[in-house]
Amino acid sequence: MFDLLAMTLSGDPVAEPCGQTETLDWQWRGEGILELSPRQPCETAVVISAGVHGNETAPIELLNQLVDDLLSGARPLTVRLLVLLGNPPSMRINQRYVEADMNRMFGGRHARYKPNDETRRAQELEQVMALFYRSASAAGATQRFHYDLHTAIRGSQHVRFGLLPFQPRQQGKVMLEWLDAAGLDALVHHRSPGGTFTHFSSEVFQADSCTLELGKASPFGSNDHAQFSGVRRALETLVSGEPLPEREADSPLLHYRVVQDVIRSKEDFQLFVPGDALNFTAFKKGFVIAQESGKTYRVEAEEEVVLFPNPNVAMGLRAGLMLTKM
Repeated sequence: MFDLLAMTLSGDPVAEPCGQTETLDWQWRGEGILELSPRQPCETAVVISAGVHGNETAPIELLNQLVDDLLSGARPLTVRLLVLLGNPPSMRINQRYVEADMNRMFGGRHARYKPNDETRRAQELEQVMALFYRSASAAGATQRFHYDLHTAIRGSQHVRFGLLPFQPRQQGKVMLEWLDAAGLDALVHHRSPGGTFTHFSSEVFQADSCTLELGKASPFGSNDHAQFSGVRRALETLVSGEPLPEREADSPLLHYRVVQDVIRSKEDFQLFVPGDALNFTAFKKGFVIAQESGKTYRVEAEEEVVLFPNPNVAMGLRAGLMLTKM
């Protein structure tokens, strides 16, 4: 049986780049890029990506199992599906990236970087997504979804959470219901455009898109998939056209909005969030988050929580987000 993860990690040419099962056709469109189409007409085109950061292995394993279930016939396919393993070179060395963070490069932002494997891969993924959505539309698919699966660098008060890209239109009701059913603990609403893969799909193709953060990064084979059973079941219902699963989480889905982007723009930048602070750790009004020449970041609301604090980002990139509960 075709093994998506094994084929991607090997880097070997695929002997047969297309094939079929009793119920679907599949096509290998490039390294770590697999398109699956059901035989019957369908109205939904879904992109599921993982491995944009190569050391975030739990979503890669989750997605590989889903593909195996579809190709083996254990699970029916009722949507047009594009599966993307984003950054194979970094997956092979179990690192976040090789030269630069690819999830800052989408929407043409790769042109701002010195050309490297990651800039070329970001451009390739943009082109593959464009071709997929265009061909799906020509075949009658009118609904577009994109879920980009990640894990976080550090631990989190909320083990499973999503990030919704900024967009001028309302977030899709169907997607929000799906995210709730998937058992996410929290959703973060961005306030400005960004270079993420989901912002690209939302802005350019009007897809209902969300970045999912599932636990903390671990090596292949050492992930506790029980933490993500709700997400796994929700993905299964998504590709098979089944009713949404019952929400497994005990508490309701919380919503946060971004109120500050903490940017490292000077060499003397200092971040005062403790190194062991979990994502969504709360800080009170007046706390100095970070400081550099000519700029001090303070908590401005009565309470703000921190997300993705990282003092070691490259110059000009985000060193953290501050959020308030909606």
